[in-house]
Amino acid sequence: MKQIVAAFILFSVSSLGAITLVSVEQEIAVGRQANAQFRKETPELTDPAVLRYVRDVTRHLSRVASGPKYPYSVAIANTHQINAVALPGGPIWIHRGVLEQATNESQVVSVLAHEIAHIAKRHAATQLTTVAMTKWSLNFLGSLLGNAGGAGGAQVAAEFLASGAALKFSREDESEADRVGMALMSRAGWDGRGMVEMFEILKKASGRDPSMVEAFFSTHPSPQERIKDLSAVVAAHRGGRRDSREFQVIKVRVRTLRSG
Repeated sequence: MKQIVAAFILFSVSSLGAITLVSVEQEIAVGRQANAQFRKETPELTDPAVLRYVRDVTRHLSRVASGPKYPYSVAIANTHQINAVALPGGPIWIHRGVLEQATNESQVVSVLAHEIAHIAKRHAATQLTTVAMTKWSLNFLGSLLGNAGGAGGAQVAAEFLASGAALKFSREDESEADRVGMALMSRAGWDGRGMVEMFEILKKASGRDPSMVEAFFSTHPSPQERIKDLSAVVAAHRGGRRDSREFQVIKVRVRTLRSG
């Protein structure tokens, strides 16, 4: 059993001291299983034009992302809430509410960049480790991850989703994903101010229709805190693209589509 653990578990420590007991390959395999399970439970918007647009943005961002070369993918949850989810190993879900409520492209880009940052900094892998270690012993976890692409991986993925860990990162992780995400979108050619603007939209939405942001506020620090934290770095990431005709066309199209 010790040989299995040694062969299949990679120890890495983040700058914040969080321990990750899952290799990148294991994370990708479990994340693929988690994504398939998440899809079964989530209404999905599959309009080809909208999906193509979101995939193109994600592809541009992922090309300049640091860290492991994850197989990033994106799907659209067919709900009017303003939110997004990052799963281990690359899968991202963005809610249609982001596309509906954003006023320019850079705001949508900021949401995707934030989720990519969570994955690139291995926050999702750390969450996966925490959930797995509260459920199983180190030896048993090693045996499960030894079959990460099969039944063992499905078991770990199911526990990860059931715990709600995919929906809630630590305050430190959220802050890091904001900073890294803003730098990422700037590096990819978009104006980093879109991230601050998206938090302003969340603030306004909370007063206008709390149901649109209920999930976000239950799992994230307040937008006001995050705007304050980003104020020191946003000036370095000004410039770049703010909007496109393509986004405005997609925004109109999304509003005509039936919700889940």
